[in-house]
Amino acid sequence: MRIPRTLALVLAGGKGSRLGALTEKKVKPALPVAGTYRLIDVALSNLVHSHLSDVWVVEQFLPHGLNVHLANGRPWDLDRTHGGLQVLPPYQGTEGEGFAEGNADSLYRQKDLIRDFAPDLVLVLSADHLYTLNFLDVIDTHLAREADLTVVTTLVDDDPSRYGVVQVDDDGRVTGFDYKPDEPRGRLVAGEMFLYDAQKLLAALDLLHEQEGGLEDYGHDLVPWFVAHRTVVEHRLDGYWMDLGTLQSYWTAHLQMLDGGGVTLDDPDWPILSAQPQRVPARIADSAHLRASMVAAGAIVRGAVEHSVLGPGVVVEKGATVRGSVLLDGVRVGPGVTLVNVVADMGADITGGGRRGSEQGITLIGEDGEVSVTEDFDRSAVLPDGY
Repeated sequence: MRIPRTLALVLAGGKGSRLGALTEKKVKPALPVAGTYRLIDVALSNLVHSHLSDVWVVEQFLPHGLNVHLANGRPWDLDRTHGGLQVLPPYQGTEGEGFAEGNADSLYRQKDLIRDFAPDLVLVLSADHLYTLNFLDVIDTHLAREADLTVVTTLVDDDPSRYGVVQVDDDGRVTGFDYKPDEPRGRLVAGEMFLYDAQKLLAALDLLHEQEGGLEDYGHDLVPWFVAHRTVVEHRLDGYWMDLGTLQSYWTAHLQMLDGGGVTLDDPDWPILSAQPQRVPARIADSAHLRASMVAAGAIVRGAVEHSVLGPGVVVEKGATVRGSVLLDGVRVGPGVTLVNVVADMGADITGGGRRGSEQGITLIGEDGEVSVTEDFDRSAVLPDGY
C-alpha cells in the first residue's frame, strides 16, 4: 500500500499541572517512564515503527530539557536531510503566533506551515500516554471508511469524565463527542490520537477561528464540529492505554508494568527507542534485599526494595526500605528511611530516617526531599494487583 503523505504533529507543550512537583521544572512529555525512557519516546517510537517519518513536535512549556532529549531526532532515525523531526516552538510573526490557548489553537497557529507542507493526512497525537499502536492500521481504517476524521478510541476502567467520551453506532461511525462531561455516556473515550483529512482540517480551523474569534482545546470546538458536519469514524485500540496526566495514573502505570499487566516496552519487534545516556550497570550489594522490581542502569541498592521502579542513578542505602514506589533519576534514600507508595522526583535526597507514605494513598516527594502532596487512592481508578 502506498502510504499517503502524512504529517504527524506531536503536541508536547502542556504544563501537566495535575502532576504537581513532577512538572514544575520539566514538561510532561519529558517525564521518566519505567526508569529508562521519557514519555515522548512512546509517541515517537510508535510513529517510526509505523513508517511515518515527517514528525513535528509542537512545544510551549519549558522546552529546553525536552529539546536536549530529542537530540534532533537521532535516537529514532529522524535526523534526516529530507523530512524527519522538526521542533515548532512558539514564535512571533504576522498571524497566529505566540502561546496557544489549547491544543486546537496549537493546530491553528501552525496552519500555514501545514498548508505549505501539503500533506494528504494530518495525524495529531499527544505525548502524554502509554500505549503501542501501528498507525498504518489507523490510516487503513481512515481510507477504507472514506473518513474526514478518524478518532482512535479505547475503553477505560477509571473515571471517563477525565476524557473526551465518544458515542459510536454499530458501524463504528462517531455519533457523539462529550469533552470531560459531568455525566459520561459510557466508557469509550478518545485516546487523543486524531487522523484528519488535511484539507478538511485546514478549512475547519479557518472557519472555527472566524466564527468563534479563537480556538481552545480540540474537545471544545474542533472535534464536535467534525462530528456534526463531517464523516467521523473510530479506530478501536484494544490494547493497553493509559493517560499519565495525574499522580495516581503515573504511579499506577509503573506498578502495572511490574505486575505484567501494563504497557509492553520490551517487544523486540516494536522496541521503545530513547536517547538515554550511557551508564554503568546497576549494582546490588550483599546487604540488599530486592524483589519484584525494575532497577535502571547506574542505580545502587544496599537496602530493601520491593515492588518498585528505580530510575538511573538511584541509591538506596543500607537500612532503607522502599516499597510500592517509583523513584526517578538520581534519588537517594538514606539509612533508616522507609518509603511506601511514594513517587520521588529527580534528585531528591530523602534522609533523616522515618516513614514517608502510607498504604492508603500515594505520596509525592519533591526534588528538595520533602513531602509535596499526599493523595488518597481513587478506588474508581485501575490499581495494580494487591492494592
